[in-house]
Amino acid sequence: MFLRSKNRFKDGKQHRYWSIVENRRVADGRVVQHQVLYLGEINDSQKASWCKAIEVLDEDEGAPTQVALFPEDRTAPTLDCDVVQVRLSGLQLHRPRQWSAYWLACELWGQLRLDAFWQPHLPPSRKGTRWLNVLKTLVAYRLIDPGSEWRLHRDWFDRSAMGDLLGEDFAIAQSQTLYRCLDKLLAHNKALFSSLQERWRMLFDVRFDVLLYDLTSTYFESEPPEYGKRKYGYSRDKRPDCVQVVIALIVTPEGFPLAYEVLPGNTSDKTTLEDFLAKIEQQYGKAERIWIMDRGIPTEDSLAAMRGADTPVRYLVGTPKGRLSKLEKAFLTKPWAQVRERVDVKLLEQESEVYILARSHGRMHKERAMRRRRLKLVPTPRRVATHDALARRAPTQARCGQEGGRTRLRFARDPTARPRRTDQCKDLHLRHQSQETSPSASSRGPVPPALQPLWRGPRQAMGVFYPTHRGRTGVQRAQERSEHPPHLPSAR
Repeated sequence: MFLRSKNRFKDGKQHRYWSIVENRRVADGRVVQHQVLYLGEINDSQKASWCKAIEVLDEDEGAPTQVALFPEDRTAPTLDCDVVQVRLSGLQLHRPRQWSAYWLACELWGQLRLDAFWQPHLPPSRKGTRWLNVLKTLVAYRLIDPGSEWRLHRDWFDRSAMGDLLGEDFAIAQSQTLYRCLDKLLAHNKALFSSLQERWRMLFDVRFDVLLYDLTSTYFESEPPEYGKRKYGYSRDKRPDCVQVVIALIVTPEGFPLAYEVLPGNTSDKTTLEDFLAKIEQQYGKAERIWIMDRGIPTEDSLAAMRGADTPVRYLVGTPKGRLSKLEKAFLTKPWAQVRERVDVKLLEQESEVYILARSHGRMHKERAMRRRRLKLVPTPRRVATHDALARRAPTQARCGQEGGRTRLRFARDPTARPRRTDQCKDLHLRHQSQETSPSASSRGPVPPALQPLWRGPRQAMGVFYPTHRGRTGVQRAQERSEHPPHLPSAR
């Protein structure tokens, strides 16, 4: 870092403005100057102080220098080291950016040797766009904070340190540049998978003999296009009204992807396995692999072809439910064998295949808990409290008293419950009506069928509860309410 000045003639005077800049070498070998701090007009003593500060902060010198920092408004004591006074009121924070995560992403990129793979495929354009740096930005974005390309362009790039690490400006984060870079990658996906698989094998000495194959789908809330892969089909997202595409993916048990394919939305799962078997053998060679799939993916013909191949292909697939009843008697005679804690299996060899019956205690308890939870969510009929029932509970939970023709109930809270901010007791006034003076059933109108069981038998009539003061529910006081709401009939 060093001090750089710029001269400007203003108001009949020559002014000199200073800045702290540093040299940076970018990817194509050019050296550009990056402004670290703008100082403005400074005098000679301030210039000398800033030169000392630069010597301390400059990493290229290699020799550390100790200085003491003090505010400008305080007198610095006499010390053995140099003293630099800082104007704290003038310190500002501009564009804070995360650095470590993006540096680590670039290190992982180098460990996978992706520069050597992509440089022949992504040369710079005639306008100077370095597509390799655009791809690095996209990969770091997906790794650290995944989102849409529009979000990268609008917000993410300015808050990241990718521009500083790559020596690039905002030009590589233009929205059209990002989309055009993605179009350039599609033609090299097979070669990329082969290169990553070989590099992964060299780094960790892993084998790819167990493969997990599955399909998923993603839908679009748009009008169906006249062409392309967006079609109506079986929706795993419960959205049959939307067009979709089917995505087939092959991964290892560690989660490393080996191949993928975007298929039309009306593709049947049973028609995809044969093509992927040939694709994996063509790309990675023939080997004794074990395929793990759902029961709806393979057919009997495809399984027979896997068993009769030149290099037999093993598989682990769910048995159709219709066949389990046929094997039930044969499994009854087989003993249980423990393969791990709380997991037992039975093995049955039949017709060149081995059937496995698994029993997991953890899974059993989980499904029972799920069923019990569903049963608890079933709504129960509401109970209607009567005056007689309240009277029976009065000796233990309430104290009754007569006050002005009304029954005054004082309910006490449970002593073991957590106290609230309000009083622990609530006063309620119950205006009751004797059965003889209650209106007849004909004057009240017909009773709904759903409430007829509650209307049978002699009961003492019950009115409306009014709180004696405004509580947490915000209900008015009893004296502020009418004696009986005209729209509410007397209840039995």
